[in-house]
Amino acid sequence: MVTLIHTLADHSDDVNYCAFSSSCLATCSLDKTVRVYSLKDFSQLPYSPLKGHAYAVHCCCFSPSGHFLASCSTDGTSVVWDAGDGQMLAVLEQPSSSPVRVCRFSPDSTCLVSGAADGSVVLWNMQSLKLYRSGNVKDGSLVACAFAPSGNFFVTGSSCGDLTVWDDKMRCLCNEKAHDLGVTCCDISSQPVSGEEHTFRYFQMASCGQDNQIKLWLIVFADSSGAELKYKRTLSGHSAPVLACAFSHDGQILVSGFKITNVLLQSTGDTLHTLSQHTRYVTTCAFAPCSPLLATGSMDKTVNIWQFDLKQASAGIAVENKSKVTVEDWSEDDVSAWLCAQDLADFVGLFKMNNIDGKELLNLTKESLANELRIESLGLRNKVLQKIESLRMDVRAVSVPVPDEFLCPITRELMKDPVIAADGYSYEREAMENWITNKRRSSPMTNLPLPSLMLTPNRTLKMAISRWLETQQQ
Repeated sequence: MVTLIHTLADHSDDVNYCAFSSSCLATCSLDKTVRVYSLKDFSQLPYSPLKGHAYAVHCCCFSPSGHFLASCSTDGTSVVWDAGDGQMLAVLEQPSSSPVRVCRFSPDSTCLVSGAADGSVVLWNMQSLKLYRSGNVKDGSLVACAFAPSGNFFVTGSSCGDLTVWDDKMRCLCNEKAHDLGVTCCDISSQPVSGEEHTFRYFQMASCGQDNQIKLWLIVFADSSGAELKYKRTLSGHSAPVLACAFSHDGQILVSGFKITNVLLQSTGDTLHTLSQHTRYVTTCAFAPCSPLLATGSMDKTVNIWQFDLKQASAGIAVENKSKVTVEDWSEDDVSAWLCAQDLADFVGLFKMNNIDGKELLNLTKESLANELRIESLGLRNKVLQKIESLRMDVRAVSVPVPDEFLCPITRELMKDPVIAADGYSYEREAMENWITNKRRSSPMTNLPLPSLMLTPNRTLKMAISRWLETQQQ
């Protein structure tokens, strides 16, 4: 699914950021330079490297139009370059001269946002190359920024752990505590989600932080009442700070640090692939907009370019989803797709020759693999059988739907430690504690004020869930 096709090793210090346009890749580093490469052969363009900054370059980005390249630095400036010839078009000085940590173009290329270490955020007009609006977060340095695909609002992340939603007039729409040890990166999927009511628009967002976590959010944006950040779930798997995350352009894949995770709204995030070629922290990752390429940069001073088969990934996702409900109805081609997704592609021809469809697949045994399919290697038979048994468990797990009363109203996941809140509803303890910690004093179900913040263990419900789980394992 993912193949390393090239490694760039031109920077002499940590790589801080990488960004794609339709034809180029830009990288920046603590070595004070920005380097620009052609996607045709990954050679540096004639004007590369760009050396307009006096100190480390923290971030770089192309305008969606492809005409501009922006970079920002510890020297307190954001520089706008002509992406065609590398000419320096403007030096935009942060009003406070504070080190600029992040910069990002609006989807229509008319504005540039720059965020600084003192918490200042500036919106620059790209036509006049002048300051348009400015603001400040309450605490911490601004280290992350992402525009909604609609362009009418953007999100910033700070070192104190807050995510702040701003509109295109620099009005603060909402603020949410997201990561206890600080936000490091955030990204908004380019694919908006339609709400039940036309008044509302939903956007998927991912954030990551120094707390080793990746969190998924819904941004609910309503023209009349502003915006709201709704926490969805936390993706685990990292044992160290997660410094970067990015959605693919179809919104189906999320890359984070060195783990690539499938993100499906209101579904479980399953790790699809792990990339481990970098020798130090992965600081940046980006998908190309017009080609199946993924770039990852690291403190090891290198940038790796990966060929990413999104079609195969999507097929794998479809197979995983399909496997949970309709395996018995699979065709021989569906079985072949499943084999490829399980790294068992060598058996596709054998299974097709023996007309193995979904029903036959579930009925395969150690004996039939040896005697009928004539798989001689005991190790290979065991490997195939383990994958089939895992598939059977998935089928059993969803053959009976989880009773709705066993699901937490906040996370929509099976509760492990249910508690009763003052509104009379039961919630997963951790989810409700997070709800209250984030300064919410209203009921998640009724939106009415909670008369008390006391949470009472619901032992009866916990026992009922345990009994139900026991019946599913029989």
